[in-house]
Amino acid sequence: MQQKFSQWLEVQGYQFTDITALVMVLGLILLISVAIHFIFHRVVLRFLDKMAQKSQKRWRKAFFERKIFSRIALVIQGVIIYIQAGLWLKPDSGVMEWIQTICVLWVLLFILLAVFSLLDALLDISSDDSRLKGLPLRGLFQSVKLVATVVVIILAVSALVGKSPLIILSGLGAMTAVIMLVFKDPLLGLVAGIQLSANDMLDVGDWLEMPSYGADGDVIEIALTTVKVRNWDKTITTIPTYALISDSFKNWRGMEQSGGRRIKRQVLIDATSVEFLSDDDVARLKKARLLEPYLEERQKEISQYNEENQFDLTSRANGRRLTNIGTFRAYLLNYLENHQGIRQDMTLLVRQGQSSSNGIPIEVYAFTATTKWAEYENIQSDIFDHIFAVLPEFGLRLHQSPTGYDFSKLASAQENTFSGRVGQEK
Repeated sequence: MQQKFSQWLEVQGYQFTDITALVMVLGLILLISVAIHFIFHRVVLRFLDKMAQKSQKRWRKAFFERKIFSRIALVIQGVIIYIQAGLWLKPDSGVMEWIQTICVLWVLLFILLAVFSLLDALLDISSDDSRLKGLPLRGLFQSVKLVATVVVIILAVSALVGKSPLIILSGLGAMTAVIMLVFKDPLLGLVAGIQLSANDMLDVGDWLEMPSYGADGDVIEIALTTVKVRNWDKTITTIPTYALISDSFKNWRGMEQSGGRRIKRQVLIDATSVEFLSDDDVARLKKARLLEPYLEERQKEISQYNEENQFDLTSRANGRRLTNIGTFRAYLLNYLENHQGIRQDMTLLVRQGQSSSNGIPIEVYAFTATTKWAEYENIQSDIFDHIFAVLPEFGLRLHQSPTGYDFSKLASAQENTFSGRVGQEK
């Protein structure tokens, strides 16, 4: 075409060298490319953009926000320039070879970017669909991007060296070990993401606890190589995706779905405050509405047992008797069974643990009727506030290690005693 163009100019009476004709052909190609660019980006894309803004469909807006159509337009422009180079320039011209090579690289680049835009748009659309929120789409799309990038790089190298992509792929066999080393994390992340999804182990929004990585909070992103967790102190912890398969972690989703959060806390009772209840103590405790039925039933049972066995009750070692700590456990169980903030259809226990030098542990094991953190803490605090306040009614004391205040008070008492004795001797 370049030769015909030169001959046509000569027929018109113009004499130009091959270089001048080449420059004019290149100028013509550039002019046509600029005109096509103007039509695509100033007319067609603007019209489609206005249509998308008026549309209520999310996918149309997502495609324009991610610039997928503009990148497709650039791909078409590269194809048009490639065709023009073949039409206007000499087949044996080095300029045509260079222009077409650049066009191939241009087309490959913007095809890759268009694929990226398509995947990002699909991810934006899926984020609004509740049915797809549990799927690790970000990690899968990143895997597709990685594969597409590798394919485009191979095609680009083959275009530059002028060899078939199959030849380049055959040469990569020796580099497999290097490639596996370079892409170790993405490959492990891809496998881990598939396992997490297939086994429904983790979703965005789950409460994840993984002490080995200092993670304790909500999962905000599951990507190809990393999982991001927003901790309760608002810091962000990044965990390798494959670590969730190789290491253990705790997912609190089951607790949230059950609708109840566990209370497992104990109070330590001073062992020296444990004793049998006297008749006066029983009469006084019967005034408590939650204890009256229990005490009457237990009194009848104990009296019947002692009478049948004819125990000499003058000895405290004989027969069965009510204790203040046992009565306290029964009271606490009745209190929890009548508490509106406690789930009655889940495990509910008040148990006594192994005694030690720290006292006798009385443990509350129950589930609140809410999983919200603030409400859970309020219910738990209210229960133990009541426990601490009601203990003296049963003649019980909390075990507490002596503090500096206790030692100073003891030293002050001893000093006063010593001063009193000295005064008496004088």
